[in-house]
Amino acid sequence: MRNQPIPTALLEFIKANDEKAIQDFCASLHPASVGDVLGALSSQELWHVLTLLEPRLRAEIFGALDQSLQIEMAETLRRQDLAQIVNHMSADERVDLLKRLPEDKQEALLPALAQAEREDIRRLSSYAEETAGAVMTSDYATLSPDQTVSEALSKLRREAPDKETIYYSYVLDSDRKLVGLVSLRDLILARPDKRIDELMHRDIIYAFVTDDQEDAARKIAKYDLIALPVVNSSKALVGIITHDDAIDIINQEHTEDMEKFMAITGSHETGTYLKTSSWGHFKNRCVWLVALAALGLVSGYIVQNYEGLLIQFAVLATFMPMLADTGGNSGSQSATLVVRALAVREISTGDILKVLWKEFKVAVPLAVMLGVLAFGRVLFFAEGSSRPEGQSLSTIGLAIAAALGLQVLTATMIGALLPLAAAKLKFDPAVVASPALTTIVDITGLFIFFTTATLILGI
Repeated sequence: MRNQPIPTALLEFIKANDEKAIQDFCASLHPASVGDVLGALSSQELWHVLTLLEPRLRAEIFGALDQSLQIEMAETLRRQDLAQIVNHMSADERVDLLKRLPEDKQEALLPALAQAEREDIRRLSSYAEETAGAVMTSDYATLSPDQTVSEALSKLRREAPDKETIYYSYVLDSDRKLVGLVSLRDLILARPDKRIDELMHRDIIYAFVTDDQEDAARKIAKYDLIALPVVNSSKALVGIITHDDAIDIINQEHTEDMEKFMAITGSHETGTYLKTSSWGHFKNRCVWLVALAALGLVSGYIVQNYEGLLIQFAVLATFMPMLADTGGNSGSQSATLVVRALAVREISTGDILKVLWKEFKVAVPLAVMLGVLAFGRVLFFAEGSSRPEGQSLSTIGLAIAAALGLQVLTATMIGALLPLAAAKLKFDPAVVASPALTTIVDITGLFIFFTTATLILGI
């Protein structure tokens, strides 16, 4: 989150210690907008502003601050002040904050929280990272099947201030098993005396606590849900994932895939580029670069073995950059499409033959087109290049065109095969596809180039 410039009016209010004006300013904007503005203040000024606000608004604005700023403030606030904020934060936000605090700070803070909040934190914190259980909230509305619409609306009016959303109410039986769902629209349009079990939807989309968080987020997107119920192995409701959390999850997963695809290690969190030190960026980038640079020595060895061929046919050397670029580009295109299709569950590892056949049908015309381009380049622009007697430009052009065409064909197939093979072996396709692809394509491309040239030129 980038902090916005502080409005002049707010600075004047703070300087004059005009408490009423500061309160009105913070209440007039969305908490996220206020968090953007207040994030540019010093910690002391920020806390002074927050102390002037009522507890619920203070917690909402605190939850909208940048995570690193939240941690910085949490480590300096008095235990009772921090406990008051945490008590009023939404369930999922308070768990995220506690997880990022040092262990000694967590142990000191928990006894100061209300018992209900303390137990809720412990329960939500028990689920494995990157599962639906780890990102859900316990602030949801529930109803009983035997309640009337009138009773349900009265209950929702009382509980609404403490719930993440009341647009969906979840109908539970005596064992807290999820048996139905009622929307606020359904309740408003129904007769007051109608029972909930006559009104509720029984075909419910839900996730298990152990499901991957990305799968849960994609269900929200696929079915256009405001929230997704999360159940345990007994089908008892334990939480919900809201649409705003789903957006955060998808953004996080997209960031992770992009960075892994470019051979960057680390935590892959969003909004951390400027906050990460240069040394941190170095550590995240160097591992794959060093490993692949060492593997790239194979390419140099291949070129060295065909040094004599390059001396005789200098024109071949001028096409080596084109060979490497074209192979890398065609392979990357194929890999990107396959990785994305795997990520959105459009294809699976069982579709490997379908994918390879499709990529082959795409690669063949690409190979022919680029081969013709390379042949024309040799024929019309390489007239003055040195070559042994008896070797015509058309023969050299044919060798280069054939090699380039084969390179495009093999690079495209490798680009499709690598992520599928990685997924089959339970590796992350994004990690394997791009970092390994360029080096492998370079090695195979040079081998194809020199082998093809040697065979066609008869050397």
